[in-house]
Amino acid sequence: MVNIKSYRLMARFFIRLSYKGSKYHGWQIQPNAISVQEILNKALSTILREEINVVGCGRTDAGVHASDFYAHFDMVQEAINDTEKFCFKLNRLLPRDIAAKRIFKVHPEAHARFDAISRTYHYFITKEKNPFRIETHWQIPFELEGHKMNEAAKILFEYQDFTSFSKLHTDVKTNNCKIYLAAWEETADEFIFTIKADRFLRNMVRAIVGTLIEVGRGKLDLDGFRKIIESKNRSNAGSSVPGHALFLSAIEYPETLKEVTT
Repeated sequence: MVNIKSYRLMARFFIRLSYKGSKYHGWQIQPNAISVQEILNKALSTILREEINVVGCGRTDAGVHASDFYAHFDMVQEAINDTEKFCFKLNRLLPRDIAAKRIFKVHPEAHARFDAISRTYHYFITKEKNPFRIETHWQIPFELEGHKMNEAAKILFEYQDFTSFSKLHTDVKTNNCKIYLAAWEETADEFIFTIKADRFLRNMVRAIVGTLIEVGRGKLDLDGFRKIIESKNRSNAGSSVPGHALFLSAIEYPETLKEVTT
């Protein structure tokens, strides 16, 4: 078979999507488990009649959701003339828990992961049993002091090395991250944690939330929280909270990354 990609001009497209991660073993393709990336690859390859491999803006763990997610893929330039129509066709092929919001052409060097300048996550905790929140909130059987958790969250801004909240034996070159926002909001029946940074380590958000909860329960004071960060030892931090209540909710790109119209 002749490889079309070998002599036809290629174009790069960004796809903005959202997905409910309950049925998936995370974003990234796994050898023995279903992933969002695998489903999207198959759907795009079917429509375009060529092998498509999408590159995501990051990796979400098993059960984690994304209300806003970007990926890019390369394909024959003339293949998408009407991106709105193409997005409609793609959504008809995708399962109900994955939705394509928009597809747009970008410059060939644009990269969904490396060009992202910030990512925002939300973690949802419900104070009471609610059957409609089973797959999106973590129900807690204990009281939390939100103001203490917010005081501890402010300490995160003082540091850049978050080895204490990183999954062990990862392949990253550095554990440094710049946190721009970290705060808890309390309502009558839930706690919502928002955190924004230039990048995140594997399991970092869930480990931070788990450790902040120790503060909220009165099992850890502010000085102890600070010492955990400074220890650069994952075993000193709290347990990772369940992934089903975590949402990747926003990705920010520089203004220079714009849609190509010609």
